[in-house]
Amino acid sequence: MARPDKAATVADLKDQFSGSAAVVLTEYRGLKVKDLKELRRSLGADATYAVAKNTLTTIAAHEAGIEGLDSTLAGPTAIAFINGDVANVAKSLRDFAKAHPALVIKGGVMDGLVLDANAVKKLADLESREVLLAKMAGALQANLSRAVYLIAAPLNQAARALGALERAATEDPSLIGGAGSAPTVDQAQDNADDTSSAPQAADAADTTDAASAATE
Repeated sequence: MARPDKAATVADLKDQFSGSAAVVLTEYRGLKVKDLKELRRSLGADATYAVAKNTLTTIAAHEAGIEGLDSTLAGPTAIAFINGDVANVAKSLRDFAKAHPALVIKGGVMDGLVLDANAVKKLADLESREVLLAKMAGALQANLSRAVYLIAAPLNQAARALGALERAATEDPSLIGGAGSAPTVDQAQDNADDTSSAPQAADAADTTDAASAATE
């Protein structure tokens, strides 16, 4: 491969290492062309699967800041660059390897960490993104319902208490702020007149007593 082509390949591999959600390295020795096509179809749009030269892949990984893949990059290597659901791709690779023992999972990379073959296979046991989102939505809905209940419960209790107090006050007005009902306007005026006439009556009595005393 000419040097410009190698540089372009390394740059492309570096970008895929940097931009992928995860990377799985496999050995495909013994697989037929039709098998590789079947594998690519099983991965769908979640990943791209391509054969790569180990030397160029090593350089690209180093340039992407990934260290520790050198020992894994031995023998014929094909790489699955995962851009979608990691768990789904890991399941597809695991299931395909069971049906086609010639496919060997050698290791991988996720979040900048190098994974061995066992760690990659464990990714297949993770729940898919759709399942996790469904569980998250269910949890959020449950928490929202609980919050609404906690807010509504005191209001309902207060409403019931006020209703009970209203019924009790109707039967016994003395239960709320002073016995009986509030005085009417006429009653209030009468009370005011009585209050204002009291001092005048007292003054008249004092005047009569004083006159009597002077006469005597």
